[in-house]
Amino acid sequence: MLPHQIELLSPARTADIGIEAVNHGADAVYIGGPSFGARTSADNSVQDIARLAKHAHRFGSRIYVTVNTILRDDELEPARRLIHQLYDAGADALIIQDMGLLEIDLPPIQLHASTQTDIRTVDKAVFLQNAGLSKLVLARELTLPQIRAIYEALDEQRCIVEFFIHGALCVAYSGQCYVSHAHTGRSANRGDCSQACRLPYEVKDSQGRIVAHDKHVLSMKDNNQSGNLRALIDAGARSFKIEGRYKDLGYVKNITAHYRRLFDEILEERPELGRASSGRCHFSFTPDPDQNFNREFTDYFVNGRQDDIGAFDTPKNPGRPIGFVTQLGPNWVELQCDDDTTVIHNGDGLCYLDLHRELVGLQINRAEATGQAGRFRVFPKDALEGLRHLKRGTVVNRNRDMDWVRALEKKSAERRIGVWMALSRTAEGLRLDLTDEDGHAAHAELACALAPARDAAQAHDKLREALGRLGDTLFAPIDISLDFKEPWFVPASLLNPLRREAVAALEAARAKAFRRLPRGQVVEPPAPYPEDTLTYLANVFNHRARAFYEKHGVKVIASAYESHEETGEVSLMITKHCVRFSLSLCPKQAKGVTGVQGTVRAEPLTITHNNEKLTLRFDCKPCEMHVVGRIKPSVMKAAAASPITFHRTRPSARGAH
Repeated sequence: MLPHQIELLSPARTADIGIEAVNHGADAVYIGGPSFGARTSADNSVQDIARLAKHAHRFGSRIYVTVNTILRDDELEPARRLIHQLYDAGADALIIQDMGLLEIDLPPIQLHASTQTDIRTVDKAVFLQNAGLSKLVLARELTLPQIRAIYEALDEQRCIVEFFIHGALCVAYSGQCYVSHAHTGRSANRGDCSQACRLPYEVKDSQGRIVAHDKHVLSMKDNNQSGNLRALIDAGARSFKIEGRYKDLGYVKNITAHYRRLFDEILEERPELGRASSGRCHFSFTPDPDQNFNREFTDYFVNGRQDDIGAFDTPKNPGRPIGFVTQLGPNWVELQCDDDTTVIHNGDGLCYLDLHRELVGLQINRAEATGQAGRFRVFPKDALEGLRHLKRGTVVNRNRDMDWVRALEKKSAERRIGVWMALSRTAEGLRLDLTDEDGHAAHAELACALAPARDAAQAHDKLREALGRLGDTLFAPIDISLDFKEPWFVPASLLNPLRREAVAALEAARAKAFRRLPRGQVVEPPAPYPEDTLTYLANVFNHRARAFYEKHGVKVIASAYESHEETGEVSLMITKHCVRFSLSLCPKQAKGVTGVQGTVRAEPLTITHNNEKLTLRFDCKPCEMHVVGRIKPSVMKAAAASPITFHRTRPSARGAH
């Protein structure tokens, strides 16, 4: 990427979804390979990645493969072999977390620092740049000034700032959550998070009083930066990432198209910026982020701490209000839609909040119009007895619109690269020259005898029409010129093969001009790491990673939490989200309030789900919350740790080996 280019980066669970992401405007796609991709059940073969890369590269789009788990020593060699295979398959870059990968024999593939590397500071960002990382996925918790500070400290010719703009939010700083491993043995850093953050909890204060009951106090709304794109560009972000490697085809199509439209508007406004790939997209639908699964939206911390970032009532998709209940029958519910033009379809998903503000699903088997405007009788899949607290007047939302789903199951986009076409006469016959919007050029010639056209104007119109029939090719005509001194009649039997040959030549020219991304420059001598001590929070899980940090001046290195050396109470999650703030118990909120100031302190809280109890401690200076607990004995027994013998202090020369 060049510093002025704007990249829209879309997720892909499969190669086929990745292909549709490209068709819907993605400048790049990130996808997991057959292993080490930090998403269980989202693996793809090397062959499928090769197929995706071939399609993407036709438009100049890039393919980034996630190899972003922390690795055991015995996994380094399989990872090395896989990375060589991915490079040969056409992958453009790797997204990595484990610095041990920088210490093994890799192909000259570009490396990007995953959000799992927890990039929150200028020092950390500059270090990773100097270690050879070409793109940095910043922490989602950063504000615009913090993003700007990192961008200004980097060399934009060497390193690009990437930022998440849409999708599910991890409540923890990425790479700083161990709750799943401590309670279940499923490591988030190894792609198998149990999502304890989405569970309901009972919250108690230091005196045992219940502060909140059955609230999803660690569950965040979904990220949506649609309104902040210009500000993020001004702050220095250049790659804009959509979360969602578990998401379905409809989500990727819709959200990619949504942001493609927004970025195209910005690029029209700001000619100093440029696209990171080629072609324009035309959609057969109007993108709408509300149509896909979401927990309602937040822009998180981009504009500073907000009051409404949490999805505390439910981590499910509440949908959008559609109407209210007017009658209940033995096996049906009658609904009055707020908009008389609304149509409820068979298979729609409806829902409502019960008296406890818990979301109850209302899956529709059949929907019948009653004949009154906007009124429908719906027959739920489940018996009405199980739909608790459903009564007349209940407000109903729709969280699945089958008409929308079916529309996105069909072909919904075309992506075409603009091309100038010029047909001219030669001594032997005809020549067709093509030049695309990126400046690539090709031509084809045909030896043939031509007869003058009887009707000059009609002949020219027919020639332009025939030349412009580019069909299912990559290209769409921008302009078609005919360089003739006199009109000629050219039959389709001659023109069609000439056009096909020219198009094939232009595709070949584009493929020949395609260049792989360069590997980032490593500063020599090795740049010092910002700290000389690393705790388990650094996620060092193999000896190559240890060697990396030693080379960069770190003196004390603890092994990753997954090594099971931390058996006591430690921070299992570090987050910018503050439960005390969300419950209006923050001392900073009380500051200046008469009668309250000085009475509210940042004392620990406890949260409990079933028998799982965790302590919340508050570090008010950086405004962070630590979720504290210990690893369960059952995990210690069931999930054997990798044998790692790191020294916590620098060994003596005598004992060194």
